[in-house]
Amino acid sequence: MNKLLKEKSEVPSFGKEMEKISPFELKNRLIELADEKIKKSMQIMLNAGRGNPNWIATLPREAFFTFGRFGLDECRRTLDRKDGIAGIPQKDGIAKRFEDFLKENKHAPGCEFLEKCFKYMTTEHKVDADELVHEWAECVIGDQYPVPDRILKYTEIAVRDYLAQEMCAGRPPQGEFDLFATEGGTAAMCYIFDSLEQNFLLNKGDQVALMTPVFTPYIEIPELERYSFKVTEIPADRMSDDGLHLWQYSEKAINKLRDPSYKALFVVNPSNPPSYMMDDKSVNLLVDIVERWNPNLMIITDDVYGTFVPGFQSLMARLPHNTICVYSFSKYFGATGWRLAVAALHRDNIFDELLKRLPRKRKSELQRRYGSIRSDVENMRFIDRMVADSRQVALNHTSGLSLPQQLQMSLFALYSIIDSRSGDNFRQGMLQIIESRLKTLWESMGFTLLPDSTRAGYYSEIDLLVWARKFYGEDFVDYLKYNYSPLDIVFRLATETSLVVLNGGGFDGPEWSIRVSLANLNENDYSTIGKYIRGVLESYAEKWKNSLPVEV
Repeated sequence: MNKLLKEKSEVPSFGKEMEKISPFELKNRLIELADEKIKKSMQIMLNAGRGNPNWIATLPREAFFTFGRFGLDECRRTLDRKDGIAGIPQKDGIAKRFEDFLKENKHAPGCEFLEKCFKYMTTEHKVDADELVHEWAECVIGDQYPVPDRILKYTEIAVRDYLAQEMCAGRPPQGEFDLFATEGGTAAMCYIFDSLEQNFLLNKGDQVALMTPVFTPYIEIPELERYSFKVTEIPADRMSDDGLHLWQYSEKAINKLRDPSYKALFVVNPSNPPSYMMDDKSVNLLVDIVERWNPNLMIITDDVYGTFVPGFQSLMARLPHNTICVYSFSKYFGATGWRLAVAALHRDNIFDELLKRLPRKRKSELQRRYGSIRSDVENMRFIDRMVADSRQVALNHTSGLSLPQQLQMSLFALYSIIDSRSGDNFRQGMLQIIESRLKTLWESMGFTLLPDSTRAGYYSEIDLLVWARKFYGEDFVDYLKYNYSPLDIVFRLATETSLVVLNGGGFDGPEWSIRVSLANLNENDYSTIGKYIRGVLESYAEKWKNSLPVEV
């Protein structure tokens, strides 16, 4: 494998500024370098830096497109002109017409699944059948503004059930969660940061905590001039007895949150890039801290990878009073282009309580901000303020996620619920894909991957210094640190093997770690990637050995 690599790295000295930029921006430069390599050889670029999956969930998409035919038929019932103009769906009797459509098209792709979705909603929740099908028909046609703007009535019911199953392990807390449908998890992040600041729940210079390694926007947003939060990192630095990363948090670090000056905690769970869910020890510590020491702590948890850990339980289940959960449908269903996510907030929550405790001056300012929407602003809930803020308040009347997006979201949610009742075929297939790729990667590197029930495996963070120490000792580790930048390995992989990976240090992980996405390449590619990574480490070791004085 070392023949693929040059004896001497041709990676230029990119300077300290390259270590400071986001790994996602650095990725673009790495792709350019890999492209240059490809032009000079027959090599194929392997981009393991992207989190975009190379799979899709087919059945809910088939159902969406088949239902589109029904929606168009409903429009033509009221008006059908030769010039291509039709009417809009009408509610009266639409459920019966839908049932007739299902019978007449029972062999159409997704039709059987649509019938199961209809039966689930009408039997489990006793919903009005005409209202349900009319909402779906308007969704697939997209002829109306979203009403309610926060999330549609039946979309919320379906997605709420999905979150109870997937984020709460089927054991949701008492009470209900309200949902805000957003244009992907990134939009939810922007809206949350914005509304926390607009409503004086977080102010410039406030103390917040961040569990690391973490998705880089959670590092970068608090540093913006608008926020300038004082950020304390809680690193996942626990190690096994034989020096391997466990990617879990120490009791000492978590206990910093006992200090009530910490106003907010930002979490990605399971983590990105290590891809491990928070273990029971850490969760129990957080629960104890909130209950006994810091009851006003606001927790924002981003749980997009939770569906990749069987039995996953979000902090929204354990600490519902203190937690906003962001969940995106993008990864599990292969739907990054759909931009589908929700922010979930329990109706009994600390955010609303803190709003009521604001000083009179702040309440007056917020009365002016939201007064065009309602007269009793003091009773306006935080989640509804998020909706208004998402459209600069003045455009609140046109806020909300588009109707077609909400229908596809509903079908994804119902698909998972129905699948869980018929053997979890989709889930098992999805987990098998990830597990097989992960195993192939680590076996081809020759490194040890510990069994771990908390691992999601969507990404793999590989700390090269851990394996440098294990294979060659501490002197070699010192040699690497002294002679090379932590970015050297990602640039070498790009320039010499056309492999693109991200630097773990950019996620505030170990500086010499790299992030490999297990989502976007084929299984045999991960065998190649593992050999490339091991080959780079061995090439460093050969150079180190050649630099040692010859024993006489």
